[in-house]
Amino acid sequence: MRKLGLLIAVGMVAAACGQQADVTAPTEDQTTVTEATTTTVAEPTTTEAVPDKLVIISHDSFASGVTEETFASFTAETGIAVEVLPAGDAGSMVNQAILTKDNPVADVLFGVDDTFLSRALDAGIFIPYTSPLLDVVPDRLERDPERRVTPIDFGDVCLNYDIAAFADLGIDPPSGLDDLLDPTYEGMLAVENPATSSPGLAFLLATVGRYGDPGWQDYWTELVANGVRVESDWDAVYYGAFTRYGGDRPIVVSYASSPPAEVIFSDPRPETAPTGVVTDGCYRQIEFAGILQGTEFPEAAGKLIDFMLSKEFQEGIPLTWFVFPANETAELPAEFVEFTVVPEDPVTLDPAEIEANREAWIDAWTGIVLP
Repeated sequence: MRKLGLLIAVGMVAAACGQQADVTAPTEDQTTVTEATTTTVAEPTTTEAVPDKLVIISHDSFASGVTEETFASFTAETGIAVEVLPAGDAGSMVNQAILTKDNPVADVLFGVDDTFLSRALDAGIFIPYTSPLLDVVPDRLERDPERRVTPIDFGDVCLNYDIAAFADLGIDPPSGLDDLLDPTYEGMLAVENPATSSPGLAFLLATVGRYGDPGWQDYWTELVANGVRVESDWDAVYYGAFTRYGGDRPIVVSYASSPPAEVIFSDPRPETAPTGVVTDGCYRQIEFAGILQGTEFPEAAGKLIDFMLSKEFQEGIPLTWFVFPANETAELPAEFVEFTVVPEDPVTLDPAEIEANREAWIDAWTGIVLP
């Protein structure tokens, strides 16, 4: 069962990276699609040389899920091999790309999310590129009007609860963030430290988005008074504090994709998910890919991004990285249809606001929660 942590504790999406409404897929901004779902990669139309290989720099969570089959179709179609260069977490990856801007170590960067997007954009590390497959990506997932990055997947960091534990207690689970302040749920919540954890940071951002600045500080002061428990990372929260695995906290910060992961990796496989998701107060993490300035092969790199948006690649995302595909035509696995849903109204913040305030928010949080 610890494989669950390796797959869904993405830096978002993970990166980590998760984060209910209709169980079929995102339902707003739907687009009718015809030819845009093809996975065929077009031949270059300029005199750019065709490379033998393209390199993607990404966070470790993405790299760990890549196999020989992941980009096999792209290689078969174009003759271009794909190498994935792991670069730590999302923050480390972005910092490395910025430091090597004048002599890039890769052609494409994948895995930057809204928490570090403005830093990457402000550093000018990307070449603008508009994929023809953006027609199948809802506008709500785009964050850069200049199209320097392309949405590839998304995940929602949400409160999870242990269904059996609440049945034993004879009370209903919380329905939203406000409920966590009720004495009924005293000593029930475990969260990750936002200074050391991607889902921890996402949950902090959810409270900033919901209660405003500085209103979120009052909220956390009340959470502390109601006995919130803090751990360093997702693994310590989910496998250490959560009652599902022998801890004493029936409510934890995890992902909307945790229930299907629980079902898939349980032996014997249960008929229903053992965990539930509180859809109020989820924070959406979107992961982007971008062509790096300085690549010798910008056109080929664009074709690689097209492939990552193709229906073929996108349909492999949920069961490989346990996040949701950005391509609305991609069919979800049965487990994602039956055992989880996409929150209808997740919290989001402007990447520039996050970049401007992230460290100050974390410092303020630390002073309140870990004085």
